[in-house]
Parts: sequence; structure tokens; C-alpha cells
Amino acid sequence: MNKRKTTLLAATLSVALIGAFSWYQSAEADSSSNPGSTNDPIVTKSYVDKSIAEQVQIELQKQLAAGVGGGEASSSSKLEVVTVPLGSKIIVADGGELIVRTGKAIAYSADANGLSDMTDGIDIAPGKPIKTNHLILFPRGGRGVEADPKQAKGLIVLVRGGYQLQ
Repeated sequence: MNKRKTTLLAATLSVALIGAFSWYQSAEADSSSNPGSTNDPIVTKSYVDKSIAEQVQIELQKQLAAGVGGGEASSSSKLEVVTVPLGSKIIVADGGELIVRTGKAIAYSADANGLSDMTDGIDIAPGKPIKTNHLILFPRGGRGVEADPKQAKGLIVLVRGGYQLQ
């Protein structure tokens, strides 16, 4: 009977040791998610600020590189007051916007397509008049506005985006 108890005790001890070893191994494997480990590094605020500033700088450079430059003006998001002399045209870049403030304006396009009057929700064909204080969208380049030759003065317009005076 003594031999039987010894065998039973040895088997129980073996199972306990194997269980303890397995628990230790799984606890050791989970320690990699502790803060400061290679899988979960601790970083400083200055490091995060620097990383974010670098990403913002990269995005700004991408946007500036993709922007369309204007002739005499810049392609900014601000509305810019521009005087268009009589006999000249203002050609607005892709996606640009324009509002005629003073003068009688006529739509200009190198092809048969016109301009988008966002105020009235209509298309303006080339050669047709543009109402003052209406927001005009230029979906593609090569389109613009010119002063009506029947008037004595040019135009004053507000432009957002790149443009060229011709």
C-alpha cells in the first residue's frame, strides 16, 4: 500500500509541476504587452507632437504641389478682388470660383461648354451675360469671364483659386 501512495503522490506532483510550468510560460508570454515593451512602447508628448507636425508638413506640401497656380494671383482659399480691364478676360483655373461685383460680364469658354451659376442653379453658355453677385463655378480650366464690349469700363470680380488675365 505504501508503494501505491508513493506512486499516486509522484503522479500528483508531476501534474502540479507541469501545470505550474505551463502557467509560468503563459504569464511570461503576456508580459510583452506591458507598457514600455517593444510591443507597447512608452513615448513622450514631444515625440508625438514632432510626429504629428511632420505629418501635417507632408500633407501641406502635397496640397501645395497639387494646387493650381495663378498668373498674377495666387491660388488661395481667400476671395481676391481683381480688376479686369475692358478688352481683357480672366481665365479661372479648374474648380475656381468667381463673383462679378461691378460691370456687365459675359461668359467665355474655349469650347462649347459653359459655366455653372451656383446661385440660380443653371449653366451659362459662352457669350451669355453673367449676373452680378452670383457665385460662378469653373469646373474646368480654359473658361472665364470678359467685360461686355458695349460698356465703357471693365469688371471688378472676386476670385477664389488660380486665374490668369489675358
